[in-house]
Amino acid sequence: MKTLQHPQIIPTSAPIFPITEENIKKYLYKMPRHNIEIVFFGSDPWSIHVLTALEDHFDVKAVVAAPEGAVANYFKGLVLTLDELDENFTCDLMVVASYGKIIPKSILDIPRKGALNVHPSLLPKYRGASPVPATILNGEKETGVTIIKMDRQMDHGPIVATRKISLTGKENMQELINKLFQLGAELLVKIIPDFVTGKITLRPQNPKQATYCPLLTRKSGFFNIDKPPKQLDRMIRAYYPWPGVWTRWNGKIVKIYPDNMIQMEGKKILSWKDFLNGYPDFPLKI
Repeated sequence: MKTLQHPQIIPTSAPIFPITEENIKKYLYKMPRHNIEIVFFGSDPWSIHVLTALEDHFDVKAVVAAPEGAVANYFKGLVLTLDELDENFTCDLMVVASYGKIIPKSILDIPRKGALNVHPSLLPKYRGASPVPATILNGEKETGVTIIKMDRQMDHGPIVATRKISLTGKENMQELINKLFQLGAELLVKIIPDFVTGKITLRPQNPKQATYCPLLTRKSGFFNIDKPPKQLDRMIRAYYPWPGVWTRWNGKIVKIYPDNMIQMEGKKILSWKDFLNGYPDFPLKI
């Protein structure tokens, strides 16, 4: 998979570029290997892992993303909002990766072959908005990525493919979510050709095994300095970089980061040792 700085196909509306050997090589390098039209839905930076893999192997007709967001700024082709899609917009397949909005059935019915979602957990476990933080908070020994065919319910559709990885217990949310979407991108491009030709047997999820994780808020990372949770280390790793882990002490907000770093409100980030040198009466010791 190429880095995010790899060359892009020049849109048909752009001026004609010089026909040089170098430009021809760039263009051929970007030509899709499969004649499958895809519309991609994504918002967060880690979803770009999936988009770049799709660009390398298929015809990404458009992306649906928040204007001026990470995906919209990255993609050089047609960028749409959800409201701009209707039944007159056709494609073979939709792919969703960390989009963050409910997609109505009328939109899911547009693609000829349906819609796939890349979800960073081993479904049906950890459905919902924060599967990676929940995985870390619960001290799971393994996790993975699941590709499902989407239906009207959230993270509910039948399973197309799954891949597992073991965890060390040291991962933070940012590291793990990037790793899972890279894994999901690799798995996705391998299964799409067989999926669209009906060669994959879909497996329904077992609803009795389903668990759910809520949408995180700023308050999710708060803990009481007088009663710090036993699993504070997991919180620190699960909530980095957002919403972050924080508490209040002497009327100030104190933020705690991975790798034993801490910050008093209005001050720079310090190592735990340096922080305690400046605030020796701070009640929390790690």
